[in-house]
Amino acid sequence: MRSLLLVLLAACVVFSTGCVTKKKHLQAAKESADRETALQDKVRGLEGKITELESSLAGEKKSGAEKAASLEATIAELQAKLDALEKDRAAIQAELAAMVKDKSALKGSVEDMQRALDELAKRKAESDARVAEFRKLIDRFKALIDAGKLKVKIVDGRMVVELATDVLFSSGSATLSADGIAAIQEVAKVLASIPGRKFQVEGHTDDVPIKTAQYASNWELASGRAITVVKTMVDAGLPGDRVSGASFGEQKPTASNKTPEGRASNRRIEIVVVPDLASLPGFDELNRAAAKP
Repeated sequence: MRSLLLVLLAACVVFSTGCVTKKKHLQAAKESADRETALQDKVRGLEGKITELESSLAGEKKSGAEKAASLEATIAELQAKLDALEKDRAAIQAELAAMVKDKSALKGSVEDMQRALDELAKRKAESDARVAEFRKLIDRFKALIDAGKLKVKIVDGRMVVELATDVLFSSGSATLSADGIAAIQEVAKVLASIPGRKFQVEGHTDDVPIKTAQYASNWELASGRAITVVKTMVDAGLPGDRVSGASFGEQKPTASNKTPEGRASNRRIEIVVVPDLASLPGFDELNRAAAKP
């Protein structure tokens, strides 16, 4: 472009000699050249800016792609975490459901256990009461026990006052001796002082057979002795509705009948403290069952 301006300037000089002076032509040429230079500077400046903008645009595109990729990676990571949380939530819900089920079962178990503990406590209280009653019975008969006239023991879960028939009766007889009458009267007074209790007098013999005009077998002998003791106790003041008699003959020995000592041990009168059924476990249920048609 600069060459073109010089040619034009030369043409003006040649063909327009009378229009302007040389000095003016030079001044105009210089101004044109300056304008060309300024214009070229502006062009270069614009080209530089265009290059810069193109570079910036390329950088922005690259940066945008990188940012997009980064966002996609972040989204993928968050989605993975969300999936893990959903999995944990499902596991927690399953665990919670199991806990609710276990809680219901545990509640039932606790209630069953509490009922069992209550029943155990009730039975323990009843057992403690029986032990206390047994100790009181021993205390009541302490003088007779110390004198060797009787024993107090537990037989088949029942409290029993045992007297040897050899002290009370002659062999093969159901008539009390004087010492026997005194002993039975003393026992009757102690039993009468125990409120709310009933008693059963049981006759026992050894296995030596007996057959007399009065007693055809040991059953009859044991029965006669039990009835004699019952009558003597009633005469001593024990109410008749609180005492009864029974016979076991030789059927319930406490020792071997092969020795004299064993046979002597088996010949006995047992006064049983009749259990109070109302205090036994299951009494209420038994009553309800009996009341049903």
